[in-house]
Amino acid sequence: MTYPAFFDQVESILLYDPLADFLGAIESGAVEVTYLDVVKFAGHSCPTVAGAFLMAKVGLEHLFKEAMPVRGEIKVMVKGKKELGVNGVVGNTIAYICGVSDEAGFKGIGGKFDRSHKLLFDQDIKGEVRLQRLDNAAYVDLTYDPSSVPPDPRMKELMAKLQTGKASIEDRKEFQRLWQERVERILLNKERWKELVKIL
Repeated sequence: MTYPAFFDQVESILLYDPLADFLGAIESGAVEVTYLDVVKFAGHSCPTVAGAFLMAKVGLEHLFKEAMPVRGEIKVMVKGKKELGVNGVVGNTIAYICGVSDEAGFKGIGGKFDRSHKLLFDQDIKGEVRLQRLDNAAYVDLTYDPSSVPPDPRMKELMAKLQTGKASIEDRKEFQRLWQERVERILLNKERWKELVKIL
């Protein structure tokens, strides 16, 4: 499988998954979620998916400090309705990282490990997304704005060519390169994360 090399340079997210530990799926329950994992889940790499990854990473680090986040024990709340804009992509991607789901999720074993009803949309919260610990109810509100990393101006014309079927092979490759180059600039400049993802 071939993909942009920078995917492997993005800092991964480390969590403890008690369900994976209980069932012996992952030794000691130590789970590493990479950006490549998130791309596979979402089916694409874009500024929105990158932003969801960053909000999860920044939010979990803020909530758990030096401790390892507990997968499946984090509620993911999204301000907007899931059918509008990119809310569904953002919510589902962060929920995947946190190991939770909506009402369709895993219902647990003997009253433990319930992953359902922990992804909620259309919530009255301050930020675009709220991550909340279930053990102590601590939470963090987050917003994401990628406008400080604008797209290359050539992308608009190239996208139009692709959408109308007028793009050459070279046009397609250049569009893909420029698209992923922007994602790379979002994810690999750690000093810029505080500008992109704000804790409210």
